[in-house]
Amino acid sequence: MAKFDLSEIDVPALIADMWEPLNDEQREILASHFTLQTYKKNEVIHCEGETPTHLMCLLSGKVKVYKDGVGGRSQIIRVIKPVEYFGYRAYFSGADYITAAAAFEPSLICLIPMTTITQLVTQNNALAMFFIKQLSIDLGVADERTVSLTQKHIRGRLAESLIFLKESYGVEEDGSTLSIYLSREDLANLSNMTTSNAIRTLSQFANEKLIAIDGRKIKLIDEEKLKKISKIG
Repeated sequence: MAKFDLSEIDVPALIADMWEPLNDEQREILASHFTLQTYKKNEVIHCEGETPTHLMCLLSGKVKVYKDGVGGRSQIIRVIKPVEYFGYRAYFSGADYITAAAAFEPSLICLIPMTTITQLVTQNNALAMFFIKQLSIDLGVADERTVSLTQKHIRGRLAESLIFLKESYGVEEDGSTLSIYLSREDLANLSNMTTSNAIRTLSQFANEKLIAIDGRKIKLIDEEKLKKISKIG
């Protein structure tokens, strides 16, 4: 399990996109109100139906945002990578969380009270524009995923997920093995399919020499072909 030396974490440097627009007084407010929280692998960060209280910034690790659907089947809505913000949309909308979040692996998260964020946003137009941009990006990603998950066939959805994971989390030193090791269930939930369909389609991709599988490790062998499959759906 990863361990974090919280005394050596330079939070302002990590959240520079929020820190830089602030004046000295506003920086002092932010610096005096954030806290750091560690989460274990698979630990729930917030639940659906809870009332949001904090903006969350993932400093290290990997996080999934998901929703339980019909029959208890989960759908992964987003994956969060360092340094990205989440958990604040519901507060701005005046609603409870409609999704849940959990750590894929040991993670370190910076928590900032939304009351503090609201105070700073009302004082600083640049910070307000920052959040407008973040929400707009998230909405665009959500729109694209809605089309992909409802219109693409199984092969197209799984190929898209593999490319998406590479773009989100990168690869290991060999340049082709995904740096995130998902269970087949999580990969299925990300791709809007059953676990059995995910396993079967992964095997097909492996037989076609598009990927290589070693337990939870997935190596992309023919990325261009995967992109083509993703594109044609």
